[in-house]
Amino acid sequence: MKQAVTNSIYHITPFTLLDFPHKTACIIWYAGCNMRCHYCYNPDIVKGKGTISHEDAFKWISSRKGFLDGVVLSGGECLMDKKIESFIQNLKEHGFLIKLDTNGSYPVRLKSLVQNQLINYIALDFKALPNQFYKVTQSGLFNKFQQSLEFLIKINAPFEVRTTIHSKLLSPDDLLQMVHYLESRNYSGTYYLQNFFNNCKTLGELPNDYQFIKQGDFSSTKFEIIVRS
Repeated sequence: MKQAVTNSIYHITPFTLLDFPHKTACIIWYAGCNMRCHYCYNPDIVKGKGTISHEDAFKWISSRKGFLDGVVLSGGECLMDKKIESFIQNLKEHGFLIKLDTNGSYPVRLKSLVQNQLINYIALDFKALPNQFYKVTQSGLFNKFQQSLEFLIKINAPFEVRTTIHSKLLSPDDLLQMVHYLESRNYSGTYYLQNFFNNCKTLGELPNDYQFIKQGDFSSTKFEIIVRS
């Protein structure tokens, strides 16, 4: 009996100038995630099922060649997909740059992609330190994240670290300790602190948050900190 093909992709955003630095790109949204972050803006993607196959996604992306520089792979958690490496390989062979959005919980898969020179840029989500990690993500995956972070730092990969902030989940002291943690790991890229977007449907149905952080509230001598609102 022929095995049914499981689609992994929930949706495609056809064009973005914001998500891949200095590149025109589309976004491939992968269904499913191994974390349940309360502030997640994509509850339908996290809880949903894939509707698009890799084959159909590739056909559509190929039709945009010459218009799109690259492809952003996001979710959900795109590295949950065991077939993602062959999909990326196909895209790279056809001239597309690849940006990966990940929570870092699949360090072995991430390492394979990077060592095979399949990734041009990575955005790594730093959810919290161990004492707050379960509170934020409903998972015990901090050690996996740490393995990914340390690998990317060790090989000097092109990547950024980012943290989404809601005052009911992370306090200013929590954030300060996260800055110190990155310093202790010799991170030297850019650390983006992202204020929670109010009036959005979220996975954990969080209330609006009006305790915004501002540029200059946190600093480091080892890396740049940029606040996104």
